[in-house]
Formats: sequence, C-alpha cells, structure tokens
Amino acid sequence: MSFDWWEYLELAKYLSGKHDTIFSQEASYRSAVSRAYYSAFCLARNYAKDCLGFQPTGKGEDHERLRQYFKKEKMPVIASALGRLRKWRNVCDYKDQMEGLSKKVQESISFADKIIKRCKRGESK
Repeated sequence: MSFDWWEYLELAKYLSGKHDTIFSQEASYRSAVSRAYYSAFCLARNYAKDCLGFQPTGKGEDHERLRQYFKKEKMPVIASALGRLRKWRNVCDYKDQMEGLSKKVQESISFADKIIKRCKRGESK
C-alpha cells in the first residue's frame, strides 16, 4: 500500500498546535511548514503523473519541473502555490532565522489544502 501523502498535511496541522513537548514551538512550526509542502508536492506530483502525463525523474529537479508543468497545463494557481510553499519550506529547513513563522505555518497549511483540493477535483482555476 502506498503512503497517503495527505497525512503530512494532518501532521502539519497537529504540529502547528503542539506546545507541551520536549521540542520547541519553533521546531514544531518549522516541521509543520515542511510537512505541509511535502504533502502538497507529493499529492500534486501524483495527480500530474496519473492524470496529466507528468513524468517525474525522482530527483530534486522535479520540484521545479512540476511547477513548470502545471503552468503549461494552464493551472497557474497550483504552480504558484507550490512555488510559495517550496520557498517557505527551504527557509524553514535551512535558515537560522525566520520572520513571521507563526503566520507562515497557517499560510502553508492553507496553501497545501488549496493545492490538494484543486488536484483532487482536477480544477485549473
């Protein structure tokens, strides 16, 4: 059975509200942003592969290739949302400092939700 990528979004939602653990709220928030991105990316990738003919390589280049593919398929909202999520994920995973992290968590979950719903419905706008 294949992994249900939707679970990453559910984990992101859980992490965004979890404060009484051995790790910091910042660690939870950074992880929530990252998991929201990967939930959206993997579900969008699978949708594009299964329904639109996208051919993933399984390499890091697929992140950019998938956004370009959605643009080509006249699905710019998904492409744009994936781009923004990827940018936030990179900041959370690699930068020592991040401004407005709490807001980015909620926005990441919202953007991921939007991407996933559009892919599930096959919407382009």
